[in-house]
Amino acid sequence: MSIMKNNVTDGLNDILNIDQELIEVIEPVVQKQVPDDIASDYDFARQNLYDVIGKGNEALDYLLELAKASEHPRAFEVVGQLTKTLIDANTNLLDIQKKVKELTKTDSPQNVTNALFVGSTSELQKLLKDGHE
Repeated sequence: MSIMKNNVTDGLNDILNIDQELIEVIEPVVQKQVPDDIASDYDFARQNLYDVIGKGNEALDYLLELAKASEHPRAFEVVGQLTKTLIDANTNLLDIQKKVKELTKTDSPQNVTNALFVGSTSELQKLLKDGHE
């Protein structure tokens, strides 16, 4: 894999008389394992929210028909409250998915590119000293 050099790297290599190339170091991506209890809790909470949302939609349809038939303001108020509750349940469904993704995200970056000097400390000091004289 070829790494594009930049002017800073070329300049430093010229000043320090280094013929070394940049070496790309790729560290493995560490995927966190989700403990079984988190995965089962997520599945349980998600299924409960699905059930609540499904039953809430059925109840909303029934209440809406009841409100239309009775034309009572309180019935329409209850329809509005149930609608808000269903919206909140949908938001909660997305929130638990987001939280599980945060628990399982990777800890390390995908690629790490480092400039690497191969040599001893005394060799590096000599190169630095020779470059400034």
